[in-house]
Parts: sequence; C-alpha cells; structure tokens
Amino acid sequence: MEQAAQRIYSVTELTKAIKGELEGQFSHVWVEGEISNLATPRSGHIYLTLKDRGGQLRAVMFKYQGKHLKFLPENGMQVLARGSISVYEPRGEYQLIVNYVEPRGAGALQAAFEQLKQRLNEEGLFDQRHKKPLPVLPKKIGVVTSATGAAIRDMLNVLNRRFANLHILVAPVRVQGSEAPAEIAHGIEMFNQLADVDVLIVGRGGGSLEDLWAFNEEIVARSIFVSRIPVISAVGHEIDFTIADFVADLRAPTPSAAAELVVQNKESLVHSVSVLTTRLNNGVTNILARLKESAAQYRMRLQDPRRRISELAQRVDDVQQRLIATAGRLLERKRYQFETIIGKLQSANPFALLARGYAICRNAETLQPVKQLSDIQTGHDLLVRVSDGEFRCEVKSKP
Repeated sequence: MEQAAQRIYSVTELTKAIKGELEGQFSHVWVEGEISNLATPRSGHIYLTLKDRGGQLRAVMFKYQGKHLKFLPENGMQVLARGSISVYEPRGEYQLIVNYVEPRGAGALQAAFEQLKQRLNEEGLFDQRHKKPLPVLPKKIGVVTSATGAAIRDMLNVLNRRFANLHILVAPVRVQGSEAPAEIAHGIEMFNQLADVDVLIVGRGGGSLEDLWAFNEEIVARSIFVSRIPVISAVGHEIDFTIADFVADLRAPTPSAAAELVVQNKESLVHSVSVLTTRLNNGVTNILARLKESAAQYRMRLQDPRRRISELAQRVDDVQQRLIATAGRLLERKRYQFETIIGKLQSANPFALLARGYAICRNAETLQPVKQLSDIQTGHDLLVRVSDGEFRCEVKSKP
C-alpha cells in the first residue's frame, strides 16, 4: 500500500532533522530587535527574547561569550545581535545562539562607559570627600604606564627639568589590550605595598576609545579608589575622559601635565622662601617704626620729657632687641629647615652616586636593573649609566 511506504518520524528524529536544516541554513545571521524577558541565572548564561511588532525570537548568550560584553543588556533596549539559529531539542524550540551583541544607536563601549560611570558614581567612588591631597614636595614618585611609550619619556623629561633630585619608580605595564587592566591594577597595588612612595601617576598617551579602554575597566577604578597613595590620572589628551579620571584624586589633561602638577619648580620653591624672608623682615621693620612713632608722640606730651623719653627709649630698645632676637631665631629655623630639605634631596639624588664612580647597569632588552650575577648571561647586551652619559656593552663572560 502507498501509505505503508511513507516514512514516519519520531519526535526526536524530526526535531534533529529540523535542527540540521536550520543550523546549516542560518549559521551566521544578524538580527535586530528589542530585548524582553531578560534573565541571568547563576549559571552565567544570558537568556532573552528579541521582539519586534510582528514576532519574537528566543535567544541565549552562553557564559563564555557573555564575559566579553562591554555593557549590561536591559529589557527594552534595542540591540543588534549576531549568532546562529539552533533548535533546543528538549522543547522543540528554535533559538538564536548569540555570540555578539551591541546597542543600536550607540556603540557598546560608550554604553559600557556610561553604565559603569553611573554605577560607580552611585557607590560614591567619585565623591570629593574621598580625594586625597597631593604632597607639596614629594621625594619618591611612582609611575604606572608603558615602559616603551612616549608618555613615560615626556614625564621623565618634565620631572628632570623641574626637579632633578626626585626619585622616580616605574611599574612597566601594558596599557592596551585584554591583559592591560589587570596589569595596571597590579602596578597600583604593588606601589601601595611600598612604604615611601609619596604620589602615583597612572596613565598613557592618546588614542581611540578602544585604545584607552583599559582605564575604563572596573578593576582599575577600584584599585585607584582603595589606594592609600594619592593618584593622578593622566590618560590620553585633554579631550579624553576615562573612568580612572573620575576616581583619581586629581585628573591631568596629559601625562606631561601630570608631571608638572606633581612637583613644584625648584626655582619657584627657592623664590617662595626668599619672598617669605623679605616679608618677615619688612614686618619686623614696620613694627619697629610704629613703636618709634608712638615713643615720639609720648615724648611730646610729657612735661618732664627727659625721664619719660629715657624710659620709652629703653622700652623701645628692649622691644627692638627682643624682636630682632625673635626674628633671628625664626630666620635661622627657616634657613635650617630649607637646608635640611635641600640636603635630603641631594642625598637622594642617584646621579650623585654616579659621580663618585658608581654605575647603573640595565638589561638592554628588558631595561630591568642588574642587581646580581644571576640577572645576566653571556651574550647579554647591557646599558651602563655613568655620571656623564650611558653606553652599551656586551657580557663576554661571567665568573
């Protein structure tokens, strides 16, 4: 009979056949729609429905894909999703397996930026009451940036020009790419484990939103927030803003500007001390002048001026001597404090050691300092810094 020749499918067989057809025909599709029925269970998968006026489509983004999202999907959000059509066999329903999604009308990075900015602001990470003041005259500065970029060269040039005695520590990190946020956060944490770092500069040179994205990651923002050391954020150009800028104790428009903000000009400091000394001398002189004027007025009123004048003159001399003594001690104390500061700065100057015959050796490839024989191997190129310059040499042998 003709009916006996017709194939009869089981539910499972038919579902598998449909699954094969759909997955083969719709292995790479883009779908635009509005998110509804959003669910994010503890498994880490993201379940949602994409809908428009004429229909709806179930969709799922598995955990390993969802962890790369730069924004948080929300119900009512219009999105563009890319993925493949599959069939969920236990329910016989077709669904979109999503591997990429972005908001329509705004880039995913910008949406992620605004969402994280709002959330951290609500937590209080941007509050002014958490901002720490910068030290007036830091002795040791930590810099978290790329060791090979233009930003570190610009900052070192500015710092050396404004105050060559400073001690600069650099934590070389990647400032771009998927591993950059963790390295930047680790650099900040590493400096916080040291006892004598006075201020940190964290940043990089300019670039696109994608290039600067490491400084928009939450791990970097929270490491800046918990830092006990004041942090200056110096990311990109003046028009660039990152989450790090909002959390940091101070935002600098460029890395060079951060270097200028972190230290005073040495000549400016000396000038300030000179101005204060002049003001102190002028103040003492004015006090003495007023006292002498008062004495003259009293002298004119006295019927027996000789005795009163003598008494007042004695009082003036006494006051004058006390003021001169007070001023002298104050000037001497200020001079001693100033000389002490200058002495400490000079003693911390690494180049002073070089002038005495010492040298600084660094691995020419990694720029890491050579502290012991195990740091070098035969054939390594070294950069040797002496008092008047730097030269390159090769390790021919080692003991």
